[in-house]
Amino acid sequence: MKKSILKILYFSLLFIFVPIYVHADDDLDEFLSFNDFSEFIEASSNIYEAPNINARHAIVFDRNSKQPVFCKKETEACKMASTTKIMTAIVVLEKTNLSDVVTISAKAAGTGGSRVKLPKNAKVSVEDLLYGLMMKSGNDAAVALAEHVGGSVENFAILMNQKALELHLFSTNFVTPHGLDDNKHYTTALDLAILTDYALQNNKFCEIVRTKARTIMINNYPMTLSNTNELLGNFEGIYGVKTGFTNGANRCLVTACKRGDLDIICVVLGCDTKKDRTRDSINLLNYVFNNFSVINVKDIIIKNFEEWKELHKNSFVIYKGVSNNLELYLDSQGFLFTHIAVNKSSLNNISANIKFEESFEAPLFSNTKIGEIHLCIDSAKYYGVDILNNNSIERKNILNYLVYIFKNYSLFFSE
Repeated sequence: MKKSILKILYFSLLFIFVPIYVHADDDLDEFLSFNDFSEFIEASSNIYEAPNINARHAIVFDRNSKQPVFCKKETEACKMASTTKIMTAIVVLEKTNLSDVVTISAKAAGTGGSRVKLPKNAKVSVEDLLYGLMMKSGNDAAVALAEHVGGSVENFAILMNQKALELHLFSTNFVTPHGLDDNKHYTTALDLAILTDYALQNNKFCEIVRTKARTIMINNYPMTLSNTNELLGNFEGIYGVKTGFTNGANRCLVTACKRGDLDIICVVLGCDTKKDRTRDSINLLNYVFNNFSVINVKDIIIKNFEEWKELHKNSFVIYKGVSNNLELYLDSQGFLFTHIAVNKSSLNNISANIKFEESFEAPLFSNTKIGEIHLCIDSAKYYGVDILNNNSIERKNILNYLVYIFKNYSLFFSE
């Protein structure tokens, strides 16, 4: 009897004093019902003002223009939990083959938090591990992939940080492939949106994160996975991306959603509960879809340029040039994007501002900048393209002047 009491006391103390690591949408995670989604969607269907949100950090990012349309502390560094795995997945996709077979190490099999439950020495393809990584948020899959690609978790983190620098994510640092809390492992909502936009340009990444259910093979035995992303299939237009949770990061969610031409990424980090992150995401998505429209900036700029060019075709003076005729065109490399999301209240306040030089001195070489045209929204310059000349104009020489004198001399005497 005494021994039994001592055992109970021992395990009670063990439970109190040994840290328990909770991560990334565990099986005991908070459950959301269909009624929850219906309530959130209905409540936010008529949002026309920027919503107050629970998330500590957030951004809604327009994928067309690569610009934010909503921000909350988007450049402040914070923990990111399993949204880390977006970078893990893209590094793996770019560094190895999907058909490679990985032998699961003891370290990978023993990784805590949310898991695919990969046994030690199991054989699993890289492709199936990626589904386990992104759908089940498997920390064991993350370590297995990191060891396969980088040789170790530490070396893989170097590859992750190299990719972050390549993408100009200067406020981000990676220590692990899974995102368990570490003070040196952090990002910002803005960096995470930029990373996600890049990752979604990879077709395989897109295919994985939009998958609702998938059967993978572990040692040739099937295992069916369900996606941890609660919005997938419950909100129109959602096509990914990743959930996350740690005690330090709280609830996180990165969402990609497209309706018509409006294609956005919503990032919420540091939400108190799963309901908060879901409600925040739905409120932000509906706010943007209710209030923003996509315009074709290229068409607007070209239309205004052609009208201006027709009015000013005889306005240029090329001093000492053999001609004043300039063949003007727009620098096509200046069109970094063709569409942008604009608040509907600004649709009647879109214009083009053109600045140009009227006089030059020959010689004037082709592809010289003549001026620039800017798209203006609410009188603020938003987007500019250079105006160039297509033809070269030579400087007059002595023969040109003699011909000019001869023509004018002939006209004088003919009168």
